[in-house]
Amino acid sequence: MMTQICVMDSTHEKWESAAAFAENCSWGAGKTLARLMRSGEFNPWERAFAAFENESFAGFCTLTEKDELDPKYPHTPLIGFVFVEKQYRGHRLSQRLIEKAIEYAASCGYDKVYLMSGEKGLYEKYGFRYIGDFDSIYGGADGLFCISVLGGDGL
Repeated sequence: MMTQICVMDSTHEKWESAAAFAENCSWGAGKTLARLMRSGEFNPWERAFAAFENESFAGFCTLTEKDELDPKYPHTPLIGFVFVEKQYRGHRLSQRLIEKAIEYAASCGYDKVYLMSGEKGLYEKYGFRYIGDFDSIYGGADGLFCISVLGGDGL
């Protein structure tokens, strides 16, 4: 399989088709991502990352200022919306998407990247460390994970 990871902002030629893929994917949160992409709510530096296998959309993630983290916390930026379609799982696409997001964050000058998830034990294998449960904009709390990007302990 030929894998490609695209770093996209709203001017990217595949932005709308990526939003359509997110909207129609098998994960319900994809509809929220599609709405955010189409509404122009991404800050100028924020990005969506799309994975393609042989020209077909296979997965996505984002790098944004807050993702689902309550704005009262200072932690930024956050990787969010990590998703790979079932038929493409097992090929390390999530890892490659996360690596690309971390690489982009480093190019923007960030020394740490965060990620919120209820999945403990999943993101640690990529080098993230759990730092505690934090309030989500969706109500309740999720685990907040952190990785240093300029300190050399990345993926």
